[in-house]
Amino acid sequence: MPGIFVPRERVVRWVENFASGHGETQLSVNEGTLRGVAEDGSTFEAHLPFDMVYDGEPDAVAFAAAVAVPPEWGILLVRKGGFAVARLQGDQIVESKVGQRHVQGRTKAGGQSQQRFARRRDNQARAAYEAAAGHAARITAETPVLVVGGDHVAVDAVLEDPRLRVSAARRSGPFLTVPDPRRGVLEGAIRDACSVRIEVTNS
Repeated sequence: MPGIFVPRERVVRWVENFASGHGETQLSVNEGTLRGVAEDGSTFEAHLPFDMVYDGEPDAVAFAAAVAVPPEWGILLVRKGGFAVARLQGDQIVESKVGQRHVQGRTKAGGQSQQRFARRRDNQARAAYEAAAGHAARITAETPVLVVGGDHVAVDAVLEDPRLRVSAARRSGPFLTVPDPRRGVLEGAIRDACSVRIEVTNS
């Protein structure tokens, strides 16, 4: 489940608002997450970023204090129309690259024309993925943690590049669903990657 992303500084207020809306909420620690069960039966599970495991007290303040960002990490966002990649120290971008590539849209033509368009589209997508893989290998080669997002098929295609197979083993956190990567999209994805992910089940 994707859940919602809540920045560290808003976690305590979020839990308070949950209790205000659903009634007295009992907190517990369950399999590395902070879990809340409200009086009306609604529940939430809060996950620390970067697949970190929470083993502290069942308390929102303590949980928020446990949120941390790796000293060095990378992020890779890929869709058919473009990519964004960055290397970060904490929450600061050290190096980044955002690129767009034209990929032929689908055609209503049939027969050989449709096949020709399909081959062209596949070739364009392959070139876009190769460009993304080249920049990702250059920028994130040494990062111990890699967060990915965009389109699953596109990301998997890029990570199949031999230069990035080691990077695939360092994947961390939830897959970030984003639109075609632009600078603003990259910055938003970085904020989400550093935030607490909360899954809510309403009664």
